[in-house]
Amino acid sequence: MAWGACAVNAVALLVVMVVAVVLAGGGGGGVHCLEAKRSRRELQQGRYHLRSRAASGATILELRHHGGGYSSSGKSRGRSREEEVGGLFSSDAARVSSLQRRVAAAGGGGGGEQGMKVGSWAEDEAATSRAEGRVPVTSGARLRTLNYVATVGLGGGEATVIVDTASELTWVQCAPCASCHDQQDPLFDPSSSPSYAVLPCNSSSCDALQVATGSASGACGGGDQPSSSSCSYTLSYRDGSYSQGVLAHDKLSLAGDVIDGFVFGCGTSNQGPFGGTSGLMGLGRSQLSLISQTMDQFGGVFSYCLPLKESESSGSLVLGDDTSVYRNSTPIVYTSMVSDPLQGPFYFVNLTGITIGGQEVQSSGFSANKVIVDSGTIITSLVPSVYNAVKAEFLSQFAEYPQAPGFSILDTCFNLAGFREVQIPSLKFVFEGNVEVEVDSSGVLYFVSSDSSQVCLALASLKSEYETSIVGNYQQKNLRVIFDTLGSQIGFAQETCDYI
Repeated sequence: MAWGACAVNAVALLVVMVVAVVLAGGGGGGVHCLEAKRSRRELQQGRYHLRSRAASGATILELRHHGGGYSSSGKSRGRSREEEVGGLFSSDAARVSSLQRRVAAAGGGGGGEQGMKVGSWAEDEAATSRAEGRVPVTSGARLRTLNYVATVGLGGGEATVIVDTASELTWVQCAPCASCHDQQDPLFDPSSSPSYAVLPCNSSSCDALQVATGSASGACGGGDQPSSSSCSYTLSYRDGSYSQGVLAHDKLSLAGDVIDGFVFGCGTSNQGPFGGTSGLMGLGRSQLSLISQTMDQFGGVFSYCLPLKESESSGSLVLGDDTSVYRNSTPIVYTSMVSDPLQGPFYFVNLTGITIGGQEVQSSGFSANKVIVDSGTIITSLVPSVYNAVKAEFLSQFAEYPQAPGFSILDTCFNLAGFREVQIPSLKFVFEGNVEVEVDSSGVLYFVSSDSSQVCLALASLKSEYETSIVGNYQQKNLRVIFDTLGSQIGFAQETCDYI
């Protein structure tokens, strides 16, 4: 086991997830020396106005981390840091549960317990509440999640949306809104856009939405609704979030590139952990995702680089295959996507190993190794056999530091208060083809407490070996992750994420 040496004042670890990193031992020593610093200024709390620009062969959108900012006292909206983070992790666990059910439903041939459904906007509200996957929520703000957002042009206006690789459809909140979560930008107003039009029930896009979401019903839910009427939708998830509205099309603007007739959901009843955003950008593998609809412009290729969360930097979402616009510091390495006609919108790859501090983790769980690479899940969740092996190896290498009680979904925690030197073992994922991807050291530990008395390994265990592991965004920071849907491969490279 390789170790480096550097001094760090653990008492000064005052800000969660803001770290300056030095690789010990000349790079590849298997350990990171971590020092946390107070950020120079807090994140802006006003409206998002994220930039975009066009480059040769690519369109580049600025990405910004979207989550609750903390005051200097460590509180947010009257809640302590621990309460706020606990709420975020509870929401993340619910999302993981929702994804598991959707994967299981897709693997079972569609229908069943999909966790999402398409239905008529006019259907009985009581029936909707009883429908599979529909869980009412009281406050979207209470369930804010640590996600990433970008700003796009829609029908002459702007919308700031959460970037989500597990969503089939892009949707925004629309006026007049019957029940909507608070957002910082004005609601999209269909009446102000001359290019806006609602899609009818007998349209191919309406049929595609039903296929994508596993609905077994006829157009717009069937019944006595005429085929020429509006294509209505209901998207519901087990984490309590949902969007209801009509399927429509309008002009989408991405850094000057205009996509005419872009199909999206115009939601007039929406609730969930979306914070102050306008909705979701669907980047999943489906006919109605942004990637599929812009195939002619961008060739089915997109990539992102997710910045450190509570920092001043912002990352980028690049549409197109021009690798010259990247700022990667290591060569791009590609692993194959798992080919599965029932995979739904998800991006699967095979995880064949994990190393901790340069030591290969031994687990029989790598034999069933299909995992999801997801931008919307926070913490990487592993099947129990793999997680327990990783945990044991990490505890062995981190044995000199006292353990602390677990926190929410994180059960491997330490008390680092009072330590002046903290040595963090490196974490690498190994994907099919012997593709090694090192996690940025800021993605190895999660600082729960402001005094460093509760610092946790930023990985979680799933409930069952039959579930599907998920690589979350917390472990994807400062990586260029490339999704090549036509080439059926995902690439990784180290990159300091800043708007390019």
